[in-house]
Amino acid sequence: MHFCFSGEYTPRALNNIMENPNTNRYEAARNLIEAAGGKLISMYSMAVDGPSVMVIFDVPDPSFAPAISGVVVASGTMQNVKLTRLFTQDEIKVVRQHASKLKAAYSPPGS
Repeated sequence: MHFCFSGEYTPRALNNIMENPNTNRYEAARNLIEAAGGKLISMYSMAVDGPSVMVIFDVPDPSFAPAISGVVVASGTMQNVKLTRLFTQDEIKVVRQHASKLKAAYSPPGS
């Protein structure tokens, strides 16, 4: 299952990065995700509300995604974190098929 993790670096993390500008955050993210049995798909730096990062990854067990997020947050590295489940086009096709079947069972307010 695919997830998108995004967040802002904490001041402490930024200071550590400035003291060691050659630090490899991609490798650190990859190691954590692979330890959970997953795969790092892509990683981007962003300048939204301060220096931040977006990581897209795949894990076979969805319970590992919040565990990964929790480890990063608990380390004091990231703040204002968001974890979003992403759906492949094949997965969303199944969702649409389910919605089509369920549509008749729902009665909207006022009906």
